[in-house]
Amino acid sequence: MRIHQDYTHPELLAEPDWLWEHRDDPKVRVIDCASLDRYQRAHIPGAIGLPVHAWIKETEGGVHVMGPEAFADLMSRLGVSDDTTVITYDDFNTSFATRLWWVLNYYGHTDAKVLNGGWHRWVSEGRPVTFRETVPESGQFTPRPNESIICRLDELMSKVSDPGVQILNVLPGAFYRGIENPFGNKRVGHIPGSLNLPIEQFFTSDDRQVFKPAAELQAILTEAGLSAENEIIVHCQAGIRTTVGFFVLLLLGWERMRGYDAAMAEWANRDDTALVVEYARPGGQCDG
Repeated sequence: MRIHQDYTHPELLAEPDWLWEHRDDPKVRVIDCASLDRYQRAHIPGAIGLPVHAWIKETEGGVHVMGPEAFADLMSRLGVSDDTTVITYDDFNTSFATRLWWVLNYYGHTDAKVLNGGWHRWVSEGRPVTFRETVPESGQFTPRPNESIICRLDELMSKVSDPGVQILNVLPGAFYRGIENPFGNKRVGHIPGSLNLPIEQFFTSDDRQVFKPAAELQAILTEAGLSAENEIIVHCQAGIRTTVGFFVLLLLGWERMRGYDAAMAEWANRDDTALVVEYARPGGQCDG
């Protein structure tokens, strides 16, 4: 069963009933993106635990997406082949699930879905769980990088003043304005001209924590000042929440968006990038 049929691309979401009906399908791989500790305590029957940090970043530096060889090896170990349908979920705020979904798409594997509501919904609806681990047979994953959905530093620096480009910051407002700096960045604030829309606004506030209906999501984007006519570059601190914003735009059928994967972990720790602080703490900087 699908909910909110008014999405342009509802096939990007997997509903719990669909997942359960396909639990024995050898062409479907369910991946739990929570910590392995949580996975080992309880998970959806048949799900595989993600054996790396959910950010799926390169080993050295941890700023950019995991490289093609490492990601291909990871997916192959998880039993994901080029013809596998991958379902992702987490117990956080869906951003770990959309992160894996986005990295799969970046590497050319578009047959992937995000479990709507994730672990919270699954448990709140009283669905079956298990502590038994699934050991998959090795898969054969071929990485095919799609640079059209990622934005790199030099390109973003050149687009900051482009009237046809909108930069969307999906962090909480206090981080965006420069009031708080929980990540320990060298500098605080936001990219000039960027708009702020925290990802929490995309989900319902009930126990299921599913994506809001298409009309509500569209209204939220419009109220934030975003237009599908522009190219949208989404970012957060490390490129994780970024993928929720990217996912929502694609769910609604927006066609021109990319994720700034290195995000503020890169931008706010350089000396040659512009930042705006609205309400800085003592010692805060404003680089216009």
